[in-house]
Amino acid sequence: MRLFVFGNGYSASAYVDRVKREDVVGVTVRSSEKAEALAASGLPALVFDGERFSPEVARVLGGATHLLVSVPPGHAAPPEARVGGANAPDGDPVLKLFGETLLNEAPHLEWIGYLSTVGVYGDHDGAWIDEETPTAPQSARSKARVSAEDGWRELAARRGVPLSILRLSGIYGPGRNAFESLRTGKAKRLIKPGQVFNRIHVADIAGSLELLAERRCDGIYNVTDDEPAPPQDVVTHAARLMGVEPPPETRFEEADLSPMARSFYGENKRVSNAKIKAEGYAFRYPTYREALEAMRPEGRDG
Repeated sequence: MRLFVFGNGYSASAYVDRVKREDVVGVTVRSSEKAEALAASGLPALVFDGERFSPEVARVLGGATHLLVSVPPGHAAPPEARVGGANAPDGDPVLKLFGETLLNEAPHLEWIGYLSTVGVYGDHDGAWIDEETPTAPQSARSKARVSAEDGWRELAARRGVPLSILRLSGIYGPGRNAFESLRTGKAKRLIKPGQVFNRIHVADIAGSLELLAERRCDGIYNVTDDEPAPPQDVVTHAARLMGVEPPPETRFEEADLSPMARSFYGENKRVSNAKIKAEGYAFRYPTYREALEAMRPEGRDG
């Protein structure tokens, strides 16, 4: 394997950490400071800001056999929401800037992995869904994901390589979990009757990628836990494990939430993970209970 990663963030880096250093040809980050820190640890890192083509990135990318893309697409934002050019350009920046490289200058490419989101399914009023469920995105960011998925399918078909699209549910793990929210005072117990969410521990994202890349799988896979659950139940369980009082319950209608946070509660579904299990993946953390037990402050991180 010669792995190249666009966007070595929280999820992708968990997978990269499982790969032998000599098998990683390059990972991209957004700043030179981050690239220098990774290079000092022995990881070949390059800067890609999502806006400009890089000949060096293209050169290294051309030698890859396995490609993981963990860079979100940009989506149109109203003028009043655009601050200092911070919004990414519309569409998938990797496809826009390096699509031709992948089509014509990456002769050894054998597999592509793309990290997407279960948000592409939209709202199903709490019903169970799977990979055969049609996409019905509601938010601009989820609509952009559907468009990006389509673009990667087209490129993979033209290139003749398998593409694994991983649709991820709410990501958590070391440093990003209910214990941290409780510790920092950011935890909430919002009550919206009937509302459930699926979750996925970052270690199971990495494990799923490991399997799919090794087998060069082609298709869409929901990478999500076994138990869609009300979000307040997770906070309550974490508080019990910490031995602290959980925050008070707040009715969803009365909660002070950002528009993005509120939009998450507009989608209610139960997401099946049967397909990735059938592929042979065994979840390390099938529910939030096992994960929180492993990450409890007096124990070890998972």
